[in-house]
Amino acid sequence: MAQTPITTLFLDIGGVLLTNGWDTELRKKTAAHFNLDYEEIYHRHHVTYDTYEEGKMSLDEYLWQIIFYQKRDFTPDDVKKYILEEAKPHQDMIDLVTRLKAVYGLRVAVVSNEGREVAEDRIERFNLKNFVDFFIVSAFVHFRKPDLDIYRLAIDVAQVKPQQVAYIEDRPLLCEVASRLGINSVLNRNATETREKLAKFGLVL
Repeated sequence: MAQTPITTLFLDIGGVLLTNGWDTELRKKTAAHFNLDYEEIYHRHHVTYDTYEEGKMSLDEYLWQIIFYQKRDFTPDDVKKYILEEAKPHQDMIDLVTRLKAVYGLRVAVVSNEGREVAEDRIERFNLKNFVDFFIVSAFVHFRKPDLDIYRLAIDVAQVKPQQVAYIEDRPLLCEVASRLGINSVLNRNATETREKLAKFGLVL
């Protein structure tokens, strides 16, 4: 068990609570669905996406730069609808977090890299406000993981010590970065394994 009791959970959204919002797989599916050249999208995306995810560009502006810089036979709204409706919940993880919050009185925060429109839709669509106390999302705060400042901001807002936090994340690099601040990082592969890892910090169900 951890020497310092865990009082707070930090959660990623994509890969933890929900499917990823706009990853390589979804970009490929979107390109195929709309008969687009994926390689062209790939290169334009990598030049542009950080700016969008940091909240410095709207989704319409981002889509213009990667897709609608030339005339298409479909609209930006068609693409946005397709992207947003591809999201699916990891219900077993949502159930796990909800139970832990109820049993241990934990505060729950999202610490996530997402564009504003995608994040707002997912928060609303999947009722994340029902169990998340606050949202530190890159587009809202203008920092992106792995920038340590996004974790520092989450710690400051939660008013906790890093050792009081368990951070559930699906990417090993981001777990390593958060651990540098003393945050207890839990690499999520599936709900069963994550539940076992959290038990080692005293969060036993």
